[in-house]
Amino acid sequence: MLIVTALGGNALLRRGQALTAENQRENVAIAARSLAPIAMEHRLVVGHGNGPQVGLLALQGAAYGKVETYPFDVLGAQTEGMIGYMIEQELGNLLPLERPLATLLTMVEVDPDDPAFGNPTKFVGPIYPKEEADRLGAEKGWVFKADGDSWRRVVASPVPRRIFELRPIRWLLDQNTVVIAAGGGGIPTMYEAGERPGGRRRLVGVECVIDKDLATELLARELGADLLAILTDVDAVYVDWGTPNQRAIRSASPEALAALSFPAGSMGPKVEAACRFAKATGKRACIGALKDLADIIAGRAGTTVSAEENGIRYAEVQGATS
Repeated sequence: MLIVTALGGNALLRRGQALTAENQRENVAIAARSLAPIAMEHRLVVGHGNGPQVGLLALQGAAYGKVETYPFDVLGAQTEGMIGYMIEQELGNLLPLERPLATLLTMVEVDPDDPAFGNPTKFVGPIYPKEEADRLGAEKGWVFKADGDSWRRVVASPVPRRIFELRPIRWLLDQNTVVIAAGGGGIPTMYEAGERPGGRRRLVGVECVIDKDLATELLARELGADLLAILTDVDAVYVDWGTPNQRAIRSASPEALAALSFPAGSMGPKVEAACRFAKATGKRACIGALKDLADIIAGRAGTTVSAEENGIRYAEVQGATS
């Protein structure tokens, strides 16, 4: 099978951890232990988040006053290379030496008229206490929103429209390469209005962040993937999450799952991406914990979204790990 995975931020940095290279490498090594057995049996594309990394680079850049902080498209490219390097190295330590791996910087087109630009919602960077968030907002013009008991910066998150590097990704997969692509949702780009001499349009970067689950879903759909696996630190999709009545969803049709409401900053995009893929392709999309990847693929864990399902089926055993 061709399996496309979307690694959540927990694969690189667990909540409350310092964003050091050592911590990230340790977490990537843990992720690689779940990914490597799958790569041995299937063709594999790995997508990943980059919110904390982009936020840190932006904060470091803002502290250096001699030049303007680099825009988010450039920071996204930087983090794609950094994180891809770590994933390549740790996977390569587990796979046979002859198995090729490649990280591809991936540009993704967005619509300049996307309404997301008027309502920033995408969390980036580390968490802050309210007082620190207020200070940074006043100094830098950043927008902050609550993330649990803390506060994080938010930027616009437009819907991905097109992935530019599909042809080289397909070629690499034909060579049995494990491909790391569309990291952090890809590098956000758009075409400027109007044509240039010769009838060509000019592609430029955009100050925003594309949701990695939606970008990975688009990539999986365009590649004709057999399975989309959205991996996080929760073992399934839950209704009434965090209450005594919480229930894990074992399987659902895309229509039934899309009718439920989930938080926009966490499970919402994952559910939306899974429903899009299952509805558009007739194939399975799964959401669950990275450590359960093999069981998720086999249908024994996580939440499976499939057009073959009728309604929603809940897991018999309750409880979650987070």
